Amino acid sequence: MYKINKQFSFSASHILEGLPFEHPCSRLHGHNYTITLHLRALKLDDTGFIKDYRSLDNVKRYIDETLDHRHLNDIFPFNPTAENMAKYLYDAFKKDIPELYAVEVSETPKTNAIYEADGE
Repeated sequence: MYKINKQFSFSASHILEGLPFEHPCSRLHGHNYTITLHLRALKLDDTGFIKDYRSLDNVKRYIDETLDHRHLNDIFPFNPTAENMAKYLYDAFKKDIPELYAVEVSETPKTNAIYEADGE
């Protein structure tokens, strides 16, 4: 099995609903997010790639146009936790990137949430 990943970055704010008032994430705050797409394939294409990284430019365009320097509560129809965003982004990109098997969302260098589809 061959595996690759590509990272994309953006900055945005959010408020996490359902937390106690004293929890810092219940207040408006922001992160410098990193989104990592994980791709895999049993064999490589004729060039020797799983996927040409440049073919993922549509992901960068989506992030730049939709998420970067935005308030995520205004963008997503759900509580914008890293876990929820990972699943949402997986679903959004899977159709156009069949090699995609997981999406990772990092809010800080020490925290990551990963959505990986079972049985694919």
